[in-house]
Amino acid sequence: MVKNKISKIFHKKGISQPETTSKSSAKKIQSKRSKLPSTKKFVAGILEGNITFLSRAITLIESTNLKHQEKANTILEQCLPYANNSVRIGITGVPGVGKSTFIEAFGKQLTGEGKKVAVLAIDPTSSVHKGSILGDKTRMEGLVSDKNAFIRPSPSGTSLGGVAQKTRESIILCEAAGFDTIIIETVGVGQSETMVHSMVDFFLLLKIAGAGDELQGIKRGIIEMADAIVINKSDGDNIKNTKIAKVEFNRALHLYPIKNSGWQPKVVTASALENTGIKAVYDMIEEYILLVKKNKFFTHNRNNQNTYWLTSTIQQHLYDSFFKNKNMSTILQKEIKFLKKGQTTPFTSAKKLLKSYNDKT
Repeated sequence: MVKNKISKIFHKKGISQPETTSKSSAKKIQSKRSKLPSTKKFVAGILEGNITFLSRAITLIESTNLKHQEKANTILEQCLPYANNSVRIGITGVPGVGKSTFIEAFGKQLTGEGKKVAVLAIDPTSSVHKGSILGDKTRMEGLVSDKNAFIRPSPSGTSLGGVAQKTRESIILCEAAGFDTIIIETVGVGQSETMVHSMVDFFLLLKIAGAGDELQGIKRGIIEMADAIVINKSDGDNIKNTKIAKVEFNRALHLYPIKNSGWQPKVVTASALENTGIKAVYDMIEEYILLVKKNKFFTHNRNNQNTYWLTSTIQQHLYDSFFKNKNMSTILQKEIKFLKKGQTTPFTSAKKLLKSYNDKT
């Protein structure tokens, strides 16, 4: 008897829920989304500090759609006169060093000083599935809710520099929107992830102690480019280790020649978790900016960076133009077959391909 009642309950037809959105409403929403605002509205919105317009403009910049790229370039050109009025800070470090936690604490310090902060966080893209998590906002909950902060996670894509290909253009838009401090978070530290150095005024390297990380101080490369080293997670039982690491890094930094900026890189300890040492980092960067503006290195460095990005853009354009050319793709596949059969060398094939490309262009 009970069994029959239970079976009836489970077989009883439920009440169907009404559709929350009608088909006509859905079409209207899709239609509005497909219609982009005019360039004039985009620029006006960005200059007013409208985050929605800023976010959509960055999306246009990151798009591979040719029409989107044309519109993005026009927006950039019109925003350029209002840019170049910020301090650009690059922050990098090995995975697990606490970059997101540090950036949140540092960002809150900056907004507390009356600054407007934009964080361009670069998320690694999977080489297998081509996707990115883009979870930086969830790791910076306090900064996300700050009205004077803007966080934009972007996929690194195929870029080798630890930054997205369009990060530099995004910086211009953020500056035009009134952000006076731009923080660029890279995906991590590696041989090819130093491109961020070529687009920032101050390069900050995060390190951790007690994990063998201090041994990297004797190596050239990323350490040599750092304007400061912050040994993070200086709290609890790790305080002693960070003090030892600070001494080791200071010794290593003094082995390098003085920078063209005239600045002697410093090593400081901090705990983003306990919010200690963050103010010291802010004061140090302020000291650096005063120095490089006084000795004219600030402008000199920016000019060199612009020249570098001009040549890099040309190289990227030529690369894309070559590999996206259907004729070249066909010839390339033929040359690869010859290579596999041992009928040619990579150098001979390369010369043949470039000659063919130049003849057709």
